[in-house]
Amino acid sequence: MYIPVSWLREYAALPEGLSEQRLDEAFVDAGLEVESVENLRERVTGPLVVGRVRSIEELTEFKKPIRHCMVDVGNDEPQSIICGARNFAEGDLVVVALPGSVLPGDFAIGARKTYGRMSEGMIASERELGLSDEHSGIIVLEEGTPGEDARPVIGLDETVFELNITPDMGYCFSLRGVARETAHQLGVAFTDPATRAEEPKATEAGPWPLSVETANCSRFALRAVEGVDPDAKSPGWMAQRLTQAGMRPISLAVDVTNYVMLELGQPLHAFDRDKLRGGLVVRQAEQGEKLTTLDDVVRPLDAEDTVICDDTGAISLAGVMGGSTSEVGDGTVNVLLEGAYWDPTAIARTSRRHKLISEASKRYERGADADLCAIAIQYAADLLVRHGGGRLVEAVTDWDERKPREHVLLPVTEPTRIVGVEYSREKVVAMLEAAGCAVDGVDPLMVTPPSWRPDLTDPADLVEEVVRLDGYQHVPSTLPRAAEGTGLTRPQRRRRAVATALADNGLVELYTFPFVDPKRHDDFKLGSDDERRSALSVLNPLDSSASQMRTSVLATLVDSVRLNLDRGAKDVAVFEDGLVFRPQNGWGEREVVDLPVSRRPEDEYIELAMKRLPEQPRHVAAVLTGQAQSAGVGSEARAWDWSDAVDVADVVADACGVEFTVRQGERAPWHPGRCAEVLCGGEVVGYAGELHPEVCEALGLPKRTAAMELDLSAVPFPGTAQAPVISHYPVTLIDVALVVGEDVPAGEVGRALTEGAGELLDGLELFDVYRGEKLGEGKKSLAFKMELRAGDRTLTNEEGVEVRDRAVAVAAERFGAQMRG
Repeated sequence: MYIPVSWLREYAALPEGLSEQRLDEAFVDAGLEVESVENLRERVTGPLVVGRVRSIEELTEFKKPIRHCMVDVGNDEPQSIICGARNFAEGDLVVVALPGSVLPGDFAIGARKTYGRMSEGMIASERELGLSDEHSGIIVLEEGTPGEDARPVIGLDETVFELNITPDMGYCFSLRGVARETAHQLGVAFTDPATRAEEPKATEAGPWPLSVETANCSRFALRAVEGVDPDAKSPGWMAQRLTQAGMRPISLAVDVTNYVMLELGQPLHAFDRDKLRGGLVVRQAEQGEKLTTLDDVVRPLDAEDTVICDDTGAISLAGVMGGSTSEVGDGTVNVLLEGAYWDPTAIARTSRRHKLISEASKRYERGADADLCAIAIQYAADLLVRHGGGRLVEAVTDWDERKPREHVLLPVTEPTRIVGVEYSREKVVAMLEAAGCAVDGVDPLMVTPPSWRPDLTDPADLVEEVVRLDGYQHVPSTLPRAAEGTGLTRPQRRRRAVATALADNGLVELYTFPFVDPKRHDDFKLGSDDERRSALSVLNPLDSSASQMRTSVLATLVDSVRLNLDRGAKDVAVFEDGLVFRPQNGWGEREVVDLPVSRRPEDEYIELAMKRLPEQPRHVAAVLTGQAQSAGVGSEARAWDWSDAVDVADVVADACGVEFTVRQGERAPWHPGRCAEVLCGGEVVGYAGELHPEVCEALGLPKRTAAMELDLSAVPFPGTAQAPVISHYPVTLIDVALVVGEDVPAGEVGRALTEGAGELLDGLELFDVYRGEKLGEGKKSLAFKMELRAGDRTLTNEEGVEVRDRAVAVAAERFGAQMRG
């Protein structure tokens, strides 16, 4: 919010000579964030004066209308100036930038000959002076003396602070709130602008029929002004202040409502009474009902939206924006002013639902002051009568269904107990009264928050007000002593080890949001009974197209891969370590656990809530596409393939200190013929291989993209590692070739040999695979090199053959393996 200092000075008795820095400090001490400070005088440097147009000569020999003006700028002779604007006449007061002045945009003004005449300066518009975007004509002043500095006349002698109003200080979206806080910080008098008008008493018959049929409105006031001059303009001081506060002057009725809103914080709406058809009805919208708002957008309404209607239907989106059918315009003469209090939550939801953030909604959703509804419309009506020549209608509507404000009990010692600073009872009471609270009682204090502070509902809120208004500088800053840590946990060390190992092998780590489109299950070709289809849905998703929690890290990682490919990347190798979310059995049948926030819930309710949590195992996934190795001198390019995904799983195994085994597998979204099950201790912990071609097409990924996903939570931690025993006895080498079926994995045969050989086996290596007619159809020969070694002796040939035979026997029993001669 923009705060002109001269406007602020009307309600906070700022000391003369108060520096910008001291005022800045006062804002910060009050809890207001200062975004910027601008001295408007600095927008234009050099001579900027008031001038009176003495004569105008129309130059008609040019393609566009040009005027040669003689302007009195306080010198002995009038100034010759060329101007193309046509919204002024002889005798008008204008703003003149004389040679030597520099306008915004570093636009220097000088004397030069143009259109056959000498132009010694420029008659300026609002946009040229940086006052607003208005450029339809030059500025015509209501008063001024030729030759005097024009800055005070047009508001360029002002200092404007831009404040960022935090959500808990919504009452400072007004001069009233900011002035109150500033006056307290500086210890000066505060004048409440709400006293500018007296609250009108409701009459039996209002200025317009009204019916309120929704709980989202607790107060609704109406006041009418008839016979407003449609040609009446906003007074210069009002238009100037609106501009300085960042709002564009539009018309008298609209400007008055905006001015009162900025001053009091109470949004108002002005209806053209002659455009209304029938009485006003405040109700919930009907699903599918439509409203054209003031920004000329046709908005389909939701049943949760609150609207103001007449006989034609919805004419205003309550608390957010009015409708175009009843807006005040150039011909409006009879104005109906509305001031209401709307439920903050309802307004916030409507504003976000329609993606329509207005000055009104920003104030209502933070909690406006319900006590100001009638006062604000009276204030606006008085301004409209004063400057528009209208007549105030005596009838007043003030529909009021507010509940009494509840008081909060605050022990006198509570601020001292929580903050650790000694606060006397007198200090506590004084600070609460400075916040606008009514305080009764001795101990505990019975505190009634003011109408403009709906956020003060708990003792902790009141303690915060005491500390803030007394000054945070009185609270000593002490660093707490850090307790000695126990170091990283085993899962944390494992996560770091896995991430480091994968990064060392050339993969890039990514982090993705754990929300996924339900369509991803179909993209992955998951079966209808696949447990991964059972996903948690988010009630209020950040993105409506990603409304479920992921059951697979790959489900979100592939989106990042596609994004990188779309942005020009060709070779991608990435991984992510993150949680997946699985509903527990009977999830939908369980009752909702309502935990209180005012106290610690009972243990049984905490235990019940913990059982409601989904299972959240940790997975690591990787995606590989493009080239694993680029072509170079003496080397050929090599693309990532399914075996690389298996190798990535082995990297994870090494980092975890365990051993993985693989076997042929089948699981979506992998290619059924190029998918490996990854096992640890005989249990399946993941899959690796090539993605199914149809999956790649659905996801927009290149063909033969490889992927891997492991359940790290299912991988056991290794036991205590034993130091290796190094034998100084020689190794015995024995080769063995076994004939097995084509579908028997070589790895399974190797494990059978290892198990049969026992502890004398020091190493086993597959060095040849042979297929031929001699073996027969559907057969293959696997040749292994066995390294045998004993720790206490040199093995004899007979012992080596015995070990080999035991190993072959196990392979024969399991796979029907036969030794090849």
